[in-house]
Amino acid sequence: MQVKWLEDFVALARLRSFTRAAEFRNVTHPAFGRRIKSLEVWAGTALIERDNQKPVRLTAAGEALLESADEMLRGLQDARKSVLLAAGTQERSVVLATGRTLARTMVPDWLVRLRGLIDEADLHIRTDSLANVVQMIERGDADFALLHHHPVAAVKLDPRQFSHVTVATDKLVPVARANAEGRPMFSLLDGTPVPYLAYAPTLGMGRLVADHLANNPVAPLLQRRVECDSADAQHEYVERGLGVAWLPWSMVRLACHSGLMAPAGDRKMEVRFEIRLYRPKKRLSPVGEAVWLRWTK
Repeated sequence: MQVKWLEDFVALARLRSFTRAAEFRNVTHPAFGRRIKSLEVWAGTALIERDNQKPVRLTAAGEALLESADEMLRGLQDARKSVLLAAGTQERSVVLATGRTLARTMVPDWLVRLRGLIDEADLHIRTDSLANVVQMIERGDADFALLHHHPVAAVKLDPRQFSHVTVATDKLVPVARANAEGRPMFSLLDGTPVPYLAYAPTLGMGRLVADHLANNPVAPLLQRRVECDSADAQHEYVERGLGVAWLPWSMVRLACHSGLMAPAGDRKMEVRFEIRLYRPKKRLSPVGEAVWLRWTK
């Protein structure tokens, strides 16, 4: 039996959907299904009702395993922390998990606020997808998680085990390369189709933009040109004049003020969101608690 099978099973039990659980675990739907089946083979009985009903329902055996799985995963996390503590590494180690975009736009400010404390801590910044960052803090592999928050892409962390604070707000702004007059090469306001640089649906920002466009009564005419799972890459594509992309204002503010880029739409085209810092409710190391107080005061 593999630990990841238990983590898959717990995700399925919480989300009650194979599709959503596979996305959360960052695996394909078929691969996720095979892993659940492997767990059932190990258990020697069915764990999921196979009546094609939605949401997914657990069998009596599945409900029993769920309780044990939670305990086992917590036990493994605690055991790992005990090993690290015995090795003398955990007391000074602080791990922040976040996405690649926030590591570029928000973490530098975070590090500035931690001046002085950084000298006392062994600080690690880990970047990954939203699903993997959530898993890192749930497993105890990270002390903090810095994440975007929006109702469309809300983070599913158990409020009984984790707390959070909103540390900033930002917005996704449609931008294009600026011409010699400082105007966008492509405008969403003139009623003509524009080349659109889209995010992959696995990216949280992609879901925000897709929801915004689907529910905007004045949605612009877009010609989909590129799909990419990196805001940094989209930034480069915009600079090259390849089209319009919705990018965080914190990322493009300087480029817009300097005349390299320009907003391609009005405020109705923007998508506002929060940036939240999450932590476990149980006490962290002294350095970890000092980091939390410095950031939230």
